[in-house]
Amino acid sequence: MTRTTPHDRTAPPSVDSGRGVTATTFAVLRQHRRALAGATVRVVGPAGLIGLLLTAAIFALGWPLFTHMRNQRVWYHHNEDPYLHDHSDLGLVAACTLPLFLLLFGMGSAVLQSVCSRAVAVGVQTPAAGDSLRAAGRARLRPLLVVYTLRGLAVWTLPLLFMAVADSLTGYQIDTEDQILTPGSWPYTLVKTSPVAAILVAVLLRLALALAPAAAADGLGPVAALRRSWSLTWTRTGGVRVLALALPLAALTAGALRLVVQLALPLRPLVRTLLEQATGNFFAAYYAGILAPVIVGLLVTAALTLPLTYTAFAALHDRLRSRSLPTRRSDRADRCRSGGG
Repeated sequence: MTRTTPHDRTAPPSVDSGRGVTATTFAVLRQHRRALAGATVRVVGPAGLIGLLLTAAIFALGWPLFTHMRNQRVWYHHNEDPYLHDHSDLGLVAACTLPLFLLLFGMGSAVLQSVCSRAVAVGVQTPAAGDSLRAAGRARLRPLLVVYTLRGLAVWTLPLLFMAVADSLTGYQIDTEDQILTPGSWPYTLVKTSPVAAILVAVLLRLALALAPAAAADGLGPVAALRRSWSLTWTRTGGVRVLALALPLAALTAGALRLVVQLALPLRPLVRTLLEQATGNFFAAYYAGILAPVIVGLLVTAALTLPLTYTAFAALHDRLRSRSLPTRRSDRADRCRSGGG
């Protein structure tokens, strides 16, 4: 008995060859709008609730810091001195909980990517049942999480390493007598600007692995999905098409996030006032007010743009895979004939 996956790896491509990627994406979104909308609500809703609970946990862990800030502010005000609070310790607490937020985002993204890829595989001829799409989302959760983890490590390890090295050699915390590199010299400039080059490399690598989640949702293992994305992107047209799809989607996501955050700005004074009246802590209310529009912006932007993004990349993956299959079959046939001769 053979093990099956939600998408047969040897199955013919499901994207209609007569449609482009954009047309296919909107056709799939229109045909399966109820199932995709339901999956989006089931993912974004609980993710938002869990995210709020994690944020509340951060505030609870950082409450002694908020109390210290408040006491310091009272003491400086009593002495008629200006007080500039240091939020570095609070940032450290938030950084320690960042992996939990990344795990939450990865799980939600994995479910939505699986559902969108399944909708693309079904196509626009036959409507897919909601239960079928939900089953596809659950089945590929673990491989997609591994793909996100491996891709994140591959993309962001180099820039973070270069940033740490550059800061340790050229940071403002270094005293003049302890400087290894002379400011203004070419080694100093090279080390100082090295994170920029590392970020550019990370962006190119991220584009090269942009199709990996769609490949994993298609039934491949994590390493094979990364390898397929790399091979499909580094072709004559693959990289151009990935870039042509990624740039508008990134601009759309950034624009939607900025717009929603701006529209949600009235929440800032409201949350600040309510929390300060409830707790008597200005700094906790201040940071909660800053975060409130951002949280709303992230949730609304995710609900609006993620189904479109994941469906588009799934359609592009199927299109590039369909074009690479005849070439691979021809190459295998030529090798067989040459070996037989």
